[in-house]
Amino acid sequence: MNYTILKEEGLAKRARFETVHGSVETPVFMNVATAAAIKGGLSSADLMEIGTQIALCNTYHLHVRPGDETVFKLGGLHSFMRWERPILTDSGGFQVFSLADLRKIKEEGVTFHSHIDGARIFMGPEESMRIQSHLASTIAMAFDECPPSHAERDYVEQSVARTTRWLARCKEEMKRLNSLPETINKDQLLFGINQGAVYPDIRISHAEQISEMDLDGYAVGGLAVGETHEEMYEILDAVVPHLPRNKPTYLMGVGTPQNILEAVERGVDFFDCVYPSRNGRHGNLYTNYGTVRIRNARYALDDRPIEEGCGCPVCRGGYSRAYVRHLVRSQETLGLRMCVMHNLYFYNNLMTKIRDALDKGCFAAFKKGMLEQLEGDGDR
Repeated sequence: MNYTILKEEGLAKRARFETVHGSVETPVFMNVATAAAIKGGLSSADLMEIGTQIALCNTYHLHVRPGDETVFKLGGLHSFMRWERPILTDSGGFQVFSLADLRKIKEEGVTFHSHIDGARIFMGPEESMRIQSHLASTIAMAFDECPPSHAERDYVEQSVARTTRWLARCKEEMKRLNSLPETINKDQLLFGINQGAVYPDIRISHAEQISEMDLDGYAVGGLAVGETHEEMYEILDAVVPHLPRNKPTYLMGVGTPQNILEAVERGVDFFDCVYPSRNGRHGNLYTNYGTVRIRNARYALDDRPIEEGCGCPVCRGGYSRAYVRHLVRSQETLGLRMCVMHNLYFYNNLMTKIRDALDKGCFAAFKKGMLEQLEGDGDR
C-alpha cells in the first residue's frame, strides 16, 4: 500500500491510494455491491463504463449466501464478480447494529440469526477476518460494534472499549491469515473503525488509541444512523484531526451529495452509501441542479434527457425523461437499471469534479457553487 497526498486545501485532501488491485484517486465514492452485485442490474462492465474505481461488498451477506468458502473456492471476489479493481469488504459489524433484535453481544463476539432462514451465526473478530480473507478483498474492515448514535454514555464507553480490543484481535488474525500459503490475497489491507456515537471526547480518545495501532486506513463509523447532519459534521470536526493524516480516512455509509462535499472539506477520502442505487430504484434521479422525481406527471411528454450534458450511458444514449418515466411507472426492469446507472454515474462524476477542484486549488468555491445548485428541483 502507498498513500500519497497530492494536493491540500485546508483540511481537504486530494490523494492517490495504491493497492495490489490498482490505484484509487481520492476523494472517492465506493459503489455498493452488497452481495457482489449492484441492486438495479448493473454488471462489473457497467461499473467500469461509469467510472467506478472501487466497489464495496458485505461480509455478512456473502457469508450467508453463497458462503465465503464458495467464493474462496471460485478464486475470491475479484474472480467471482469479474471485477479487477479494488474491493472493500464491510466487516459485518453494521449487522450487529441493524439486527439488534436478533443478537447477543459478548467479549468473544456476537451471536445472531440469519435474516434469511433464522440460522444461528456467531461472528467475532477472528471469524470476520477469516471470512474477508476468503473473499480476498483489497481492504478488510475491522469487526466493530456500531452503537446507536444517541445511546447512553456508559454503554457507548463500554462498547468502544470492546471495539478497541476487537481491533487488536483483527490485526493479529489478519497478520496470521496473510502469511498462509493458501490465502488468495496476501496483501489484504486492514482499516480500523472509530466509534463513540455523538460524544466528541469518546470519539477523540478512541481515534488516538487506534491511531497508535498503525493500520492501513481509518474509518469513522456510527454516523448517518439517526443523528442530525449538524451532529455528524460536529463529530467529523472533532475526530478527523486526531486520525493519521498520512492514511486514508473513510466516512462509512455517507451519504448525500451535500454530505460528501461537507465531509471532503473536513478531510475525508472514502465514501459509500446506498442512496444513489436505492433512490434510483424509486425514480429519484440526481442532477447537478437538484433531484428529478421521474414519476411526476410533468415529465410525461418531456423529451429531454435526465440531465442535459450528462455523460452517463442513459443520457448520452438519448433516452428521454418521458421514456424513463414510462419504464419506471410500468415497473420495467430496464427503467430501474437506467435510473441506478444514471445516479451512480452522477456520484462518480461528482467525485471527479471534486478531485479536479482540489487539483486546481478552488475546492471552496466549487463546494459553494455546487451546494447552491443542488437546492434546485432538477428541472433546468
